[in-house]
Amino acid sequence: MNARTEPAAVEPATPARPPIVRELLLVAGLFLVYKFGRQLATGHTGEALRNAHDVWHAERWLHLPGEGSVQALLLHGDGLAEVANTYYATVHFPATLAFLVWLYLRRPAHYVWARRVLAALTAAALVLHLAFPLAPPRMLAATGLVDTARVYGPSVYGPPQTDHLSNQFAAMPSLHFGWALMVAIGLIVATRSRWRWLWLLHPLLTLLVIVGTANHYWLDAIVAGALLGVALALIHAPRRTATTAGRGTGALVPAEQPVLVGANR
Repeated sequence: MNARTEPAAVEPATPARPPIVRELLLVAGLFLVYKFGRQLATGHTGEALRNAHDVWHAERWLHLPGEGSVQALLLHGDGLAEVANTYYATVHFPATLAFLVWLYLRRPAHYVWARRVLAALTAAALVLHLAFPLAPPRMLAATGLVDTARVYGPSVYGPPQTDHLSNQFAAMPSLHFGWALMVAIGLIVATRSRWRWLWLLHPLLTLLVIVGTANHYWLDAIVAGALLGVALALIHAPRRTATTAGRGTGALVPAEQPVLVGANR
């Protein structure tokens, strides 16, 4: 065969998955860097409280709804507050991890895209946490809000003076909301079910929980959404179509056709 008769190589409809060991090390490394970076921002109590007052007054100037209106819904009974605290404590990391695992197994190209977006969002959040330490509304007496985790439990935080595992002055931006919104967007982009838009309930519920439990201000979520928007604008999602080979028409077909590993070997 010569160059005229040589059949064009057919690109696989589904790209190969990245090596799993490399991905595990990469994700673990990013997590450790973020945890270490958060520790650098601890201990700025005075600055964090001053910034909290500024954020609270800025929200009132912007006529944003009071966080207390959401918390009031939770305080009708101990049960709702406890459910919200449990959601805050247990859903954030497992939901994001499950999202990445599912993409890795079923949508490798979308997995690489989502991992890059989440890494960019988290890195930007870390920079802002270091530059703008912010006490959550549960620590600010002026808000009149209840620390629902301390009163009703469960709580993931200890006293700020002795809690060495987390930075409680990293309220802005809210990665709880930012990651939840990315999970929803990622699943909407990577799937074709008519029900896929229901994934937006995850960030919506997360928003109500983080505000109602007095762990975040509205502006924390707004800033997280803005940073995510920038990351999505710079890191483009993969195309879902591929050129059909062998039909001579150049038609496009969905790029979700699975390719058997080891085929034609």
